Amino acid sequence: MDHVAIMDSKRKLLPKILTGEKKIESRWYVSRFAPWDRISAGDTIYFKDSGKPVTVKAKVSKVLQFDELNEEKTRHIVRNYGKDIALSSSESEKVEWARNKNYCILIFLENPQKVEPFKINKTGFGNVCAWMVVEDIGEALRSRTPPNHYTLQAKNGTCGTV
Repeated sequence: MDHVAIMDSKRKLLPKILTGEKKIESRWYVSRFAPWDRISAGDTIYFKDSGKPVTVKAKVSKVLQFDELNEEKTRHIVRNYGKDIALSSSESEKVEWARNKNYCILIFLENPQKVEPFKINKTGFGNVCAWMVVEDIGEALRSRTPPNHYTLQAKNGTCGTV
């Protein structure tokens, strides 16, 4: 399975993935959104900053999922994995940002590498979709429209609650 993860460009996380400073991608949700129960070791994640082309990919080595989060569980996750998630010291010290979150997915990354930049059209996934699950991104890459622009079809993947 392949995935496209859209990152907050202000946090400048893609270089941290490439250098290995960020070894874990985390997603924190109120409800169970993709990739919950849709990602496993061996999958590939393609990363892009919001509004930019895809430029990085990495393999998934392990996935941990946490539900029924409370302050104690959240502090445990941050204490044990915060450095590898590349949380800032203020994010690690104060966990208010996770107060209303019920679910957390930790995705352990291996073999990060740059890819030739390409744009995607996420028609059908929704404007606010920050994670897309697709069967085979290669299929989308082979059916590109203009050069270096690819359309991911929602019928082949998911975004939203699971």
